[in-house]
Amino acid sequence: MRTENEMYDLILGIAKSDVRIKAVYMNGSRTNEKVPKDIFQDYDIVYVVEDTKSFIEDKDWINLFGDILYMQYPDETPYCPSDKKNSYGWLMQFTDGTRIDLTVKSVDYALQHIQDDKLCKILLDKESILPGIEAATDCQHWVKEPTEEQYLAVCNEFWWCTNNIAKGLWRKEIPYVQDMTNYCVRPQLITMLNWKVGILTEWSVSTGKSSKYLYKWLSEEEWQMLMATYFDGNVDNAWKSVLGMCELFRSVAQFVGEKSGWKYNDKEGKAAKAFLEYVHQH
Repeated sequence: MRTENEMYDLILGIAKSDVRIKAVYMNGSRTNEKVPKDIFQDYDIVYVVEDTKSFIEDKDWINLFGDILYMQYPDETPYCPSDKKNSYGWLMQFTDGTRIDLTVKSVDYALQHIQDDKLCKILLDKESILPGIEAATDCQHWVKEPTEEQYLAVCNEFWWCTNNIAKGLWRKEIPYVQDMTNYCVRPQLITMLNWKVGILTEWSVSTGKSSKYLYKWLSEEEWQMLMATYFDGNVDNAWKSVLGMCELFRSVAQFVGEKSGWKYNDKEGKAAKAFLEYVHQH
């Protein structure tokens, strides 16, 4: 795998030698000093260009970056809208393990959007066309303090959707149960856990993409309880995980409510848990 210095030399070397490329900036984890460095971090690179068309039409120019193992053209998919005239990307996985997510953006478009993501670092500006920007920061992604209305809505959504899990498990419909758990119930638990972290840190941290850094602030017991909520295709294991998820949610929701001065709806939680247990026993 190529080193970080080798990659920066390559990325900037290509930009310097191509008159169509006016500037280069980078987003993503490599600009975030709080993220531990590892060999699998992508290079999220933006080339600011006069016109995207010539780059799109030349199918071979990206080979300058190395031997591509496989790749994706995100702006060619029928499932996502795109503005190829102003922004076009290549997601490239190379045979040496390196990955570059490269986008070319028109000058006007880049000037309008460069500060949309505060995890941004300018690497090259040939003609001083880019604005001065603050040092890269993840403050945009810090856990946000909820309102009481949001807190109560998350509690209600968690407990209400366990109803569907109960029915699915009784019917032994594991694909349905997995979807209800992962797309409806678990997001409420993760949100509540994030709010607990926000309270503990005075709303000054990000828990990362998919909340992958929650373990940094949760107790070991809480983290293990969270890990135990990820169950396999066995119905008995699923029941155990779901009931454990309820206990974790109740504990964390009570903490968040107490620290925020809000009343947790214990009656709602107990009723939903009792329904789960009743279905489990029958």
